[in-house]
Amino acid sequence: MSESLHTVTTMPTARQSGCPFDPPAELLQARTHGPISRYPFPGNHPGWLVTGYDLARAVLADSRFSSRKELMRHPSIDVTGIEIPPAPPGEFLIMDEPQHSRYRKPLVGKFTVRRMRQLTERIRQITDEHLDAMAAAGPPVDLVSAFAKPIPTIVICELLGVRHENREHFHEWAEILLGGEASNDEQMTAYFAINDYLAELVAAKRAQPTDDILSDLTDTDLSDEELRGIGLLLLVAGLDTTASTLSLGTFALLRNPKQLHALRTDPDLIDQAVEEILRYLSVAKTFMRTALEDVELGGHPIKAGDTVMVSYNTANRDPDRFTDPNVLDLSRSEARHLAFGHGIHQCLGQQLARVELRTAFPALFERFPTLRLAVEPEEVQLRSESADIYGAKSLPVTWDV
Repeated sequence: MSESLHTVTTMPTARQSGCPFDPPAELLQARTHGPISRYPFPGNHPGWLVTGYDLARAVLADSRFSSRKELMRHPSIDVTGIEIPPAPPGEFLIMDEPQHSRYRKPLVGKFTVRRMRQLTERIRQITDEHLDAMAAAGPPVDLVSAFAKPIPTIVICELLGVRHENREHFHEWAEILLGGEASNDEQMTAYFAINDYLAELVAAKRAQPTDDILSDLTDTDLSDEELRGIGLLLLVAGLDTTASTLSLGTFALLRNPKQLHALRTDPDLIDQAVEEILRYLSVAKTFMRTALEDVELGGHPIKAGDTVMVSYNTANRDPDRFTDPNVLDLSRSEARHLAFGHGIHQCLGQQLARVELRTAFPALFERFPTLRLAVEPEEVQLRSESADIYGAKSLPVTWDV
């Protein structure tokens, strides 16, 4: 059975012209051959590409597939003979149990639905402040720098206790680390800069705790190095994914005027709308797992040591799971998308992201009812598909004054 499998020889990077919200055509085509394809990693290392929804969930929920950094292969670079170090302390996204739970468990209570809803008023205040600034500046503005990035940056920085004067640096560091266009040297410089700052921040919280997550964690048995790693993970994950969904989601709504009209005329639609935007965009595109033992997946034998790439964006466009999956439909009631992942590594901050998006989208379109693109759609600058998080580099918008 496995001999007839479709093979994807390179990880596609280019999106179709005029289709900035759709996954690369080669990935969608691969899924038409079945939910799993062969993917030979550089160095002739056997691997797999999962593009179907059910198999993606199965891999993400199966402890026989490891998230450990040191076991991973790179989809385009031959790492044969290179010893990949394990994840730094605290960066639990690329760890397995029991290390994963050691770091995640103290954080779970900080990101509950109830606690995130308690933040709604502060998020609304931050949103209104940036809408006021946009109105005062007048059109046109870049929605990414004026609105989409500042809101999640301020929120996650306040949760972690980052000083106000340092927040602008995190815009720059996160863009370098995740934007897909910086050189290796630039990425390493940004990585060390953010780590140095977080080390200083953790030391300050130990000496003088304040009302924030890092201060709370200083009362645990976690070391300074572990707290630094946790801070880095929360900061980068909590900033860029939400910012990209907010800017790219606005772009998608402006390109789908019927859906935008529905959102404007029915405030109760916002919860479903956010879930649909998350599904439709899936800005965190792929994650990898490594088989710890021989496993059968979709009827195909996966050998211990094989690397499996899970494509979130094609799984969230699977026609076996979603009706008309390539259509943005804010009334869609089919939930359980994989934009936040699945299993033990499902995004810890998903409820925070939901509150931010549920607050920001309606406020933006209510304040600027004539909001529209200030450039032609094809002129919107998008991140490289090689970026860890897909999104708009800039989104020029205007409105009637």
